[in-house]
Amino acid sequence: MTAAAPTLEQLRVLATVADTGSFSAAAKRLGRSQPVVSYMITTLESQLGFALFERGKRRPILTERGAVVLAHARRLCLSGDELAASIENLRRGGETELAIAVDPLFPAVRLAGVLREFAQIHPAVVLTLRTEPLGGVLDLVLQRDCVIGISVMVIEWPDLIEPREFGEVHIVAVAAPSHPLATQRETPSISAVREHVQLALRDPGSLTQDADFSITGLHTWRVTDLGLKLEMLRAGIGWGHMPMHLVADDLAHGRLVTLALPTRPGVHQRFTLLHRIDSPPGPAGRWLMQALIDWH
Repeated sequence: MTAAAPTLEQLRVLATVADTGSFSAAAKRLGRSQPVVSYMITTLESQLGFALFERGKRRPILTERGAVVLAHARRLCLSGDELAASIENLRRGGETELAIAVDPLFPAVRLAGVLREFAQIHPAVVLTLRTEPLGGVLDLVLQRDCVIGISVMVIEWPDLIEPREFGEVHIVAVAAPSHPLATQRETPSISAVREHVQLALRDPGSLTQDADFSITGLHTWRVTDLGLKLEMLRAGIGWGHMPMHLVADDLAHGRLVTLALPTRPGVHQRFTLLHRIDSPPGPAGRWLMQALIDWH
């Protein structure tokens, strides 16, 4: 006899119990009573014909079969959320406001060019721009503070995120001409590089703040503003990685020089457009994303 197919509501309860680590916490998040949550899990197990959680444990621990069902449950819940969001967007007929999060490494000229066209095509949409480095963009999208994010990170994106790579930025290691690393004739060893202060952007992201992106130095000064970092580089305080489009003029006029480092002296890094799967952008947001991808 074929088991009855679980409902989306049952699968959402399963995923919430697994995420929160207890039936009571799951009940609180879902706005249900604990007996109702327990009953739904018991009913689901009865339908499937096997246990999803080990019995007799202080906290709900998935069985092997339960872990398999949970993986499917997460995918189906995400698809259900995406469908519900799409239907709601269709019902509303499009957005009246649009908030986007932008990594400061993204070229301002490119963004301004796209936004000029956006203002002409979607004059009724109120636009909010927020600039955050590294994981800050991801946080703003996950927290629904922004619908669209433009990130420069290369990571495994959370399941809730729909990413799409586009364009690229050329990152170079630079320092003032007077900096000790700039005056060496030969490529310095990595141990020699680590003796000097490296200037880096502080990552405000809750999921990525413990990760070190392109951090080589043992002495790292972290700043929150890219413009301040540039001024500190010009002053010879340390060395650091910068986008080529922001330092091209400094390099041309000798205010900065590129460094020949043993690792990552210069890389081409892709940007990523991202949004929550369950909160896709409406017509104006989709236009903006495609325009950013198509901009030359």
